[in-house]
Amino acid sequence: MFTTVLIANRGEIALRVMRACRELGLGTVAVYSTEDRDSAVVRMADRAVHIGPGPARRSYLNIPAIIEAARLTRADAIHPGYGFLSENPDFAEVCQAEGITFIGPPAAVMERLGDKAVARSMMVDAGLPLLPGSRRALEHAPEAQAFADEIGYPVIIKAAAGGGGRGMRIVHEPDEFLRAYTETRASAQVIFGDGRVYVERYLSSARHVEIQVLCDQHGNAVYLGARDCSVQRRHQKLIEETPAPRLPEGLVERMGRAAVDGALCAGYVGAGTFEFLVDASGAYYFMEVNCRLQVEHPVTEMVTGIDLVAEQFRVAAGEKLAISQDAVSPRGVAIECRINAEDPGRGFAPTPGVLAECQLPAGPFVRVDSHVFPGYRIPSVYDSLLAKLIVWAPDRDSAIVRMRCALDELRIAGPGVATTASFLAQVLTHPVFVAARHDTSLVGDLVAGG
Repeated sequence: MFTTVLIANRGEIALRVMRACRELGLGTVAVYSTEDRDSAVVRMADRAVHIGPGPARRSYLNIPAIIEAARLTRADAIHPGYGFLSENPDFAEVCQAEGITFIGPPAAVMERLGDKAVARSMMVDAGLPLLPGSRRALEHAPEAQAFADEIGYPVIIKAAAGGGGRGMRIVHEPDEFLRAYTETRASAQVIFGDGRVYVERYLSSARHVEIQVLCDQHGNAVYLGARDCSVQRRHQKLIEETPAPRLPEGLVERMGRAAVDGALCAGYVGAGTFEFLVDASGAYYFMEVNCRLQVEHPVTEMVTGIDLVAEQFRVAAGEKLAISQDAVSPRGVAIECRINAEDPGRGFAPTPGVLAECQLPAGPFVRVDSHVFPGYRIPSVYDSLLAKLIVWAPDRDSAIVRMRCALDELRIAGPGVATTASFLAQVLTHPVFVAARHDTSLVGDLVAGG
C-alpha cells in the first residue's frame, strides 16, 4: 500500500477520499486554488499545497503544478476523484512516468474508453447490445447527415470525447441536423479540445440505468448491482437510486454480466461504471463507460456495505479483489439527491453567494457528503454541487419518506442563493416517480408544468 495520497480535486469528493485514506492509515495532501484557500478540504488534510488561481485550467487542471505538489510532499499516489483530471490519460501517463500511482484504470484503457466512438466499437466486439449508431467518429457533415437519415430520427449527436452529460444534441427532424452537427462539433472542440462526434438513434422515453463494476489487476471483476439515474435535467443527474426499481426479472444480472464482459475485454482496472439505456420493453443498450468514481457511488456503498474508495486503493496497490460475485448481496434501498446551488425556476441557473445558514440533515440511515458550512462562499468558477444527501431504508417507499424528511430538515441559504432541494422534494412526491414509472423525460415534464 502507499504511504501518502495527493487528492487532485476539491469539495465533497476530496473530503470523501480523505476519510478513506484516514481509515487505511494513509497520509493526505490537498491541493487547492486561491478560491478554495479557506475550504474544509485544506483544514482536514495533513498537508495542503496551493496550485494556482481560481480558474480550473490554472489550478485543478494544471498537471505540472499538481505533479510538483506531489514531489514536494513525497506523495506516492494520486487520487483524482471525479471530474477535472479523473479521466485524463495524459495525466495518468505523467503519474506513471514520475513513479506515482494513479488511482484509476491504465492510461491506455482510459484513452480507448474515453473515445466514445471507439468504446462503442469495443463493446460491440464484447457482445454488448447498442442502439443503431456509428462505430467511428463522423468527420464530415454530409456523411453524418446521410447516416442519420439512414438510422431514422430522432438521433443524438455526441462528442466522441464527451462525458458528464455535456457535448450532445438531440435532433428530431432532418432539416435540423446540419446546424446541430456544426454546433455540437464547435462546442465539443471548446469543452473537450476534440471536435469529433458520432451519431446514434435517440430513445425519447427510456430509463438511464448503470452498473458499478470493480476489477483488479489479475483479471477478476464483479458488478455491484444497478443504479437508476433517470431523474436528470439536460443529461445531468439529480436523483439516483439502487436497486433500479421495476426492471424485468433477470435484467440486472444480464446487464451486470455484460458490463463485466465489457470491462474484462477492455482490460479495465479499478472502479468503473457502465451506463445503459433501458426501453419500455426491457431491452437495454450500452451508452458509455465512466472510467472513474461516480458522484452517485454512495448509494451502492449503502446497500452493499462495500467502501468503493478503499477498494480503489487496494486494487491500485496490486491486491486481488477480496469480493466474489456470489458474496455481493445488496440489502435494502438507497436514494441520493444532489443539492446544487442552482435555481430551478430560472432554468437551473447557478446561484453563487455566501451561505448565511447551513444545517445538514442527520439521523438513522442518513448520510451527507458535503464540504459547505455557515459562511462558505460558493465559487462561480466550479461545479455547483453543495452536498449529496443519501438515505437508506429496507424498501423503496420507506426510503422515499426518509429522503423527504431529510430534505425538510435541510437548511442551506444565503443572499441570492437558491438550491435544488425544493425541486427534488417535488420530484419525490410526483406520482410517476413514486410508482417508479418515470424515465428521463420526468424533469422536463415537471419544468414544463406536466
